[in-house]
Amino acid sequence: MLLDASLTSADDAATTARDLEERGYAGVWASEVAQDPFLVLHAAALGTSRVSVGSAIAVAFARSPMTLAYTAYDLQRYSRGRFILGLGTQIQAHVERRFSMPWSAPAARMREYLGALRAIWASWTDGAPLRFRGEHYRHTLMTPMFTPAVHAWGPPPVHLAAVGPLMTRLAGEAADGLLAHSFTTARYLRERTLPALQEGLDAAGRDRSAVQVSLPGFVVTGRDDAERARAADAVRAQIAFYGSTPAYRPVLELHGWGALGDELHALSTTRDAGRWQAMARLVDDEVLGTFAVVAEPDAVGPALLERYDGLVDRFSVYPGTGVPLEVLDPVVRALA
Repeated sequence: MLLDASLTSADDAATTARDLEERGYAGVWASEVAQDPFLVLHAAALGTSRVSVGSAIAVAFARSPMTLAYTAYDLQRYSRGRFILGLGTQIQAHVERRFSMPWSAPAARMREYLGALRAIWASWTDGAPLRFRGEHYRHTLMTPMFTPAVHAWGPPPVHLAAVGPLMTRLAGEAADGLLAHSFTTARYLRERTLPALQEGLDAAGRDRSAVQVSLPGFVVTGRDDAERARAADAVRAQIAFYGSTPAYRPVLELHGWGALGDELHALSTTRDAGRWQAMARLVDDEVLGTFAVVAEPDAVGPALLERYDGLVDRFSVYPGTGVPLEVLDPVVRALA
């Protein structure tokens, strides 16, 4: 199992990525939350020589396939073959109301999106005529002036974020990787995610080794009681936030915690200024320990292997939960 890390700022991305590379991490990821992940990853790629650099995730439906094809192809060149294009759909409200872009059945649209990307890249690398015509995307014009120069590394691998069975099956059929959501458990991966992934692999006649599964998971650790308490509070709050979203309810239901999801959702819709703190208090130690690895620093690595070995191929600690890098150094050594 490879250990990755997250980058949260473009300001020091090159320095941070270089530090992570020197510590022994296998890859670094940037997410599209309040920044453009590709700017962060460009800096990270130029500051490193070994780690993979990936988007986890970039919002596919906020961009046309052509726009994204250029960006990803350039980043593969700048990184000298180390870029991973991680894509996700976001949800309808954000796509329509934040990005002002069209929304439709996400799995069907994403399938077409992946086909469009690969048709565009094939026109650049293989000289194939660009003749992609779909329900949502049409790309039929590519002249020499607008064709990037062929480079040694070719198009990047595409990893697909998935929660539900349709998108997970699509990852098995057509993607190079699956980006599991942080709001998951080992049991959900084993009983829901991986069987759906295998259905997609079987449909396409592919082997499990064709798809790399990555998980940005929760970890609660620290050098003393105060540090561990801060990490636990941050993770409880994040679990409560995700648990309040109906789209993630199946994870709770699998564990018999559907009522918790109802309570979290009801609280999240109130106008109470203290609702987020109240929601976090509903995440008890059993729920915390099911979603997060809770351990002393020296025990985190073995605990991660025990819980996720054979389920995921790459693991990164969910960002923003207050775990200092030096606390995770034993984890890097354990998973190296």
